Amino acid sequence: MHGNGRPRSHEVNGSRATRRAVLAAALGGAAVAALPGRSASAASTLTNGGFESGTTGWSAYGTTSASFAEAGGRTGGQRLAHWSASAYKAETYQYLTGLTDGTYTLTAWVRSSGGQNAAYLALKSGSAEQRTDLPPTPNGAWLRLVTSVKVTGNACTVRLYSDANAGNWANFDDITLTPGSTGLPIKGADISSLKKSEDFGGVYRTGSGATADALAVLKSAGMNYARLRVWVDPADGYCDKARVLAVAKRVKARGMKLLVDFHYSDTWTDPGAQTIPAAWAGHSYAQLKTDVHDHTYDVLSALKAQGTTADMVQIGNELNGGMLWPAGSTSDWAQLAGLLTAGATAAKAVSSSTVVALHLANGGDNALYRTWFDNAVSHNVPFDVIGLSFYGYWHGALSDLQANLDDLAARYAKPLFVAETAYPFRLDSDDDWEDVIDKAEELVGGYPATEAGQAAWFRDIQSVVEAVPAGRGLGVFWWDATWTAVEGNGWDPTDPSTGNAWENQVLFDYDGVPTEAMSAFAHR
Repeated sequence: MHGNGRPRSHEVNGSRATRRAVLAAALGGAAVAALPGRSASAASTLTNGGFESGTTGWSAYGTTSASFAEAGGRTGGQRLAHWSASAYKAETYQYLTGLTDGTYTLTAWVRSSGGQNAAYLALKSGSAEQRTDLPPTPNGAWLRLVTSVKVTGNACTVRLYSDANAGNWANFDDITLTPGSTGLPIKGADISSLKKSEDFGGVYRTGSGATADALAVLKSAGMNYARLRVWVDPADGYCDKARVLAVAKRVKARGMKLLVDFHYSDTWTDPGAQTIPAAWAGHSYAQLKTDVHDHTYDVLSALKAQGTTADMVQIGNELNGGMLWPAGSTSDWAQLAGLLTAGATAAKAVSSSTVVALHLANGGDNALYRTWFDNAVSHNVPFDVIGLSFYGYWHGALSDLQANLDDLAARYAKPLFVAETAYPFRLDSDDDWEDVIDKAEELVGGYPATEAGQAAWFRDIQSVVEAVPAGRGLGVFWWDATWTAVEGNGWDPTDPSTGNAWENQVLFDYDGVPTEAMSAFAHR
């Protein structure tokens, strides 16, 4: 927030004599009707994107006193601020003409108090407009955001907008407009729990309450990629090869792509547990490499044979400390590399087009990722993309995720995706089992445990991934989006009496109706 909470002296500049016709061309008739006093001046290039000349080159409308330049830029000496001691609506904008038609990307560095009714950057041309919301940044860190639109008529408007309550603030700096497009090819969700939920009576509905296939509901919302975990010989029989094959048929029938997440265990693997499958117990390291290869090849070959070839595979799950402990621990990288290579080689032998991902948790921890992937590269482990788990209540701020993504993209020249994220839409449980996140103090600042808060988290984490330079941000998977509370479908495959600790973070509410967050699949 700007230093002393008061507007500084350099207020917005802007012509008040520009013809209304220019405004209409820049903003469209609806905007003119809503704000008849708005005006715009035209230029051929974006100017003063760093606000080092105050607000020269920018125009304003609404509560113009709430839009001003002040000291404290991300780079240079100044930044744009939106702030007022009273509720306000303020927009700072430039109308550009003389552009060559085509797709352009608006990039901006932003900070925000959160709490606004709306706060976003936007790029508008004719009737087409794309917006990106400003995430709350309670830690005061800057975030880079992007949005893009197809420019027609050689003109567009760059918009920085706040509809805010008293005391809400937003900062903008280092604004650029460049040719090129943005977007996310992956709009995914893990649905590993779905088959067991259905078999035990789980019901999913459309927004109107009609009973429906969960995959059909997710697809209609914009989901295009499904993630399925596979265990070797799970105690309850779910997430095994046979059931992965069955759900894969449904995924592909809906026109979605498929990510297969190999855990190389009979149960959950993560940074705290990488248990060797019972069938592989006592095997030598050499035999474990064969086990990994053969299991990977077997599952993927069966998928290919039934016409559902995996589009991507994870060789291991949340591999911070390695896999198949103790043989594949990160304390012996040569052995870990051999196991990873065995899995990757098997995947490519089945289908050379299948993308191989390596996946860690703690997505805001750059030191972890540098150390881990430097070792993977130095040991010649083959991989195509990097996957990260990022849960805001555990793994840091969105700015930590962005800094890590930026560094990894540059350091390894690989695409990246968030393989797991989630957020609660309420704090009470739908069964008698304690949920993983169920207290207000566990939440991320600026994101309430409401459907709106959950939706904002999904949109904002997608926005961060979308902003990875050089188009290397692929997308986001919501973790276990269908794991609603159904008796018998608890967290422990060895104990049917266990309950669900996750149902307040899925994308269906306690009546089986889609939460508001499901609409975020159509965010980009």
